[in-house]
Amino acid sequence: MSGRARAPGPSFGRFRLAVGTVRTSHPRRTVDAMQTEAWSTPQDALDRTLQVLGAPLSETMARLSEVLAPLVPHAAVARLSGVCAFTPAQSAGDGEVAGRISAAELGGLAGQVPIGRPWQGGARMAGVLRPVLAVSSAPEGVEAAPGGTGTLLVVVRDGASPEPVPDDVARIVQRLWDLVTAHTARRTAEADPGQAASTRAAAGARARVIAELTDAHSSALTSVLGTLRARALDDATARRAAADLAVAALARLRAGADLDRELTEEPADAAFARLADELRPLLRHSPVELDLRGPGSRRSLPVTPAHGARTAVRAAVLAMLEQGDALRRLHVSWQVGDDELRAVVRDDGPGLLAAEALAGHRIAERLAAVDGRLLVDALPGWGTTVTVTLPLRAPDVPAARQDPLDALHPREREVLGELALGRRNREIARTLHISESTVKFHVANILAKLGAGSRGEAAALAHRAGLVPAPAVPAPAVRAVTG
Repeated sequence: MSGRARAPGPSFGRFRLAVGTVRTSHPRRTVDAMQTEAWSTPQDALDRTLQVLGAPLSETMARLSEVLAPLVPHAAVARLSGVCAFTPAQSAGDGEVAGRISAAELGGLAGQVPIGRPWQGGARMAGVLRPVLAVSSAPEGVEAAPGGTGTLLVVVRDGASPEPVPDDVARIVQRLWDLVTAHTARRTAEADPGQAASTRAAAGARARVIAELTDAHSSALTSVLGTLRARALDDATARRAAADLAVAALARLRAGADLDRELTEEPADAAFARLADELRPLLRHSPVELDLRGPGSRRSLPVTPAHGARTAVRAAVLAMLEQGDALRRLHVSWQVGDDELRAVVRDDGPGLLAAEALAGHRIAERLAAVDGRLLVDALPGWGTTVTVTLPLRAPDVPAARQDPLDALHPREREVLGELALGRRNREIARTLHISESTVKFHVANILAKLGAGSRGEAAALAHRAGLVPAPAVPAPAVRAVTG
């Protein structure tokens, strides 16, 4: 792995001059004046940024790939994030590359990329050494990923040795990623119910990391056996070579297992300590005493219930503090059972806090999205107890629907839909409000992903998959007969 960190580039004012000079060795990805049309002015850049920030969290990487395509031609983009712990490793782009980028590969590169300074060089992605542009971001208020690194974005470049991305362009990618990271962190913290439900199911993404470890284990065994069976090596040399291979493979497996554990699990005591750090500032200037009782366990918790419990307890404490001077003490405790995490918040207030008082904090609906439960028990004169219960076992991930268009991201499906209607690139660009060169980029990706040899073949697949509704058959005209 090699590369160099680029110093921050000039301001946006010079960006328009820089982007017109970008070239790559790939004939279809030359970035000429037409391709930089989408980034030619600050207003254009803001429009593209809004397209990314406005996308659902599950589609952010696909939208980012689309927006960056005219600016930095690439085969895939991938991220490794400590902010979105539910699905920390995500990728988009060419399925042959994006679908094979591993969390371990991203984790190996993360420590090489300084926060806030674009990095360019060679890195192993999808099992092959490839040229990449990488940026790392840790905006103020955003928690760093495991190991103290920022949230990583890797742009896997086209071609074997493309020219470096100009400093101005790399800096724009860095700034865009800073905005995306901060925006994602805020939306994750708010724990929108729909997103919480999808990310909890997507916690099965851990299975992908386990599958990668299984592949690495298989490769190691094959390498060791191949060395021991090599006729060109004597016994002593073969044993030494096999031992070296085994040691290196064990190190890779352990690193991958540690990364998986850090990204998908959290010790119960550590999770409660984070909650305590979040609660103390709320009562810093309040006469209310805070009594904390942790779970007393180092058992690892899935990140979703741990995050959900912290969010619910924080909201319950805020609701209780709104009762005013009648409150003197708050008790917060966690209990970790075999199958569930129970968080209890109890006050010594007037005991008049109703469940409706928590509605403004959306606790119940957020918990319902992850199969959690909320119980409010108020006893006049004795106080109120709020109990939050969250399951520790993730639900089964539903089997993927077999659809020939599943490999396409949303914008590619839109382009294919227009293509299936017989529209030309210029018409598609006008309809979708993108440049014609971006349409060409999407069409090339669509043909590659579908294995189609022509636009007509891709259109036929779209019709068979029901992407384009069948044209309505006009009713036969009825002629009135007069006698």
